[in-house]
Amino acid sequence: MMQRTNYHAGLAAEQSVALQYENAGYEIAARRYRSAAGEIDLIARRDQNLIFIEVKKSSTHQRAAESLSHRQMKRIYASAAQYLGSQPAGQQTPSRFDVALVDRSGQIEVLENAFAA
Repeated sequence: MMQRTNYHAGLAAEQSVALQYENAGYEIAARRYRSAAGEIDLIARRDQNLIFIEVKKSSTHQRAAESLSHRQMKRIYASAAQYLGSQPAGQQTPSRFDVALVDRSGQIEVLENAFAA
């Protein structure tokens, strides 16, 4: 039962994050994009720019941030590379990787270009 609750809480967090990006002028190009390498929660687009977004939900923003592993980041990079391969500019498409942290009250903190750090 707890797994199902966590699954639905995760979906709700992704929906909230998607709405925040849409309200900021982005189009959601994909939700739960799956490739052979793994899954990306959200892919947003504005003009020619793509943003690959990992959504992390936990009791606090800090706990959510701590739950992102190196292995996960590598899978997200690999999935993003496959997605970029389907774009007109391919790997040259301007892109960044954001992490959206959602706490238990639903507050969202977006770390833009989080993987560059």
